[in-house]
Amino acid sequence: MPTMSAIESADLTSWKEATPTNITCVKKNLSVTTSVISMTVGILSNSLAFFILLKSSKRMPLKSKAPFSVFATSLVVTDLLGHLVNGSVVLYVYSLRKDWEMFDPRGRVCNLFGASLVFFGLSPLFLGSAMAIERCIGVTNPFYHSTGLAFRHMNKLLSVIWFLAALVAALPVVLMKSYRVQSSRSWCFYSLDEPDDWLDAFLPLLFALLGLLALLCSIVCNTVTSCSLLLSTMHRKHRSRGTAYHIEMICQLMAIMLVSCVCWGPLLTRIILLTSKDDYDPASDKLLFLVRIATWNQILDPWVYILLRKAVLKKFYVMLQRCCRSKSREPVRWQHSFLQSSSHSKMGPPACLFDGLLMQNTHISLSNDAKAEVFHVTLSMWKKG
Repeated sequence: MPTMSAIESADLTSWKEATPTNITCVKKNLSVTTSVISMTVGILSNSLAFFILLKSSKRMPLKSKAPFSVFATSLVVTDLLGHLVNGSVVLYVYSLRKDWEMFDPRGRVCNLFGASLVFFGLSPLFLGSAMAIERCIGVTNPFYHSTGLAFRHMNKLLSVIWFLAALVAALPVVLMKSYRVQSSRSWCFYSLDEPDDWLDAFLPLLFALLGLLALLCSIVCNTVTSCSLLLSTMHRKHRSRGTAYHIEMICQLMAIMLVSCVCWGPLLTRIILLTSKDDYDPASDKLLFLVRIATWNQILDPWVYILLRKAVLKKFYVMLQRCCRSKSREPVRWQHSFLQSSSHSKMGPPACLFDGLLMQNTHISLSNDAKAEVFHVTLSMWKKG
């Protein structure tokens, strides 16, 4: 018959053996749930933004807005495809219990996963930079924008952007430096462990530098565009019809730039730090967390076009204006000294008429100067009558 200590030891051993499995299952379920929610929200958001852009492009009053709409629609479509492709691969990996040796012995799925992450990561950054450049040219040099940037040029520029992103994504496979499964075994990326040669350090560094360069270009162009638009609006006596559309586009560009910097900035900076120091410590859990933050860029981008539209901005401006008016509104206080002094003068009828006018319109608050001006106008009308 076993002793009490032996039974306690056996129970402790069985608990230690069961606990890691349960924790792993919980983490796995949480990861799958997070991926499914992110994929679903991203697909729905980008689909909604796509239909909104199509609807707005049909009633587009400005020809100068056409290139911006082409870039915006391409950005939404790219984000939508990114959620579909990356989300499908993630669900496939989790459905096979992340056993890469079994379902991917040659590394083809891993290369596809890593290349899609790089392609759908760089494409939105490049498109955001191209949109910022296009708006900067449209505001600072409208003549060249209307004559030199035709629709066929937009298609060529889009092809160059997607080709450049695809080239950077395919470089590891072409150079026989395939993507590697990360330590969490749920995704593939560049090899950030100890490099075998200079290519292992160059490829992720190239990815990070191109992303940061696109962000920097967006910041500079959006700043120049905003300052130019502000100065032209201040010097313009009569507000033109196109200013509202420029403001709408600037608000969208600034929001896209802010979202891209917040989502992609930490990951790109982390990659540069990992590739620039001699002692490699990738800290895969932290890197995975930064990658998940970067994927939110594809979720937040469409909401920029959903929320920062002209109709929504106009409603928000009206609500803000009403709120400010309600706070600044004070009770009406009449000063009858002016009216009483006028009523005792020889100009009795106009004073009585003016007094009755004010009593009927007590919701109008006028200063003494304004009252005097209205009184003189009423007096002149009474004399003519």
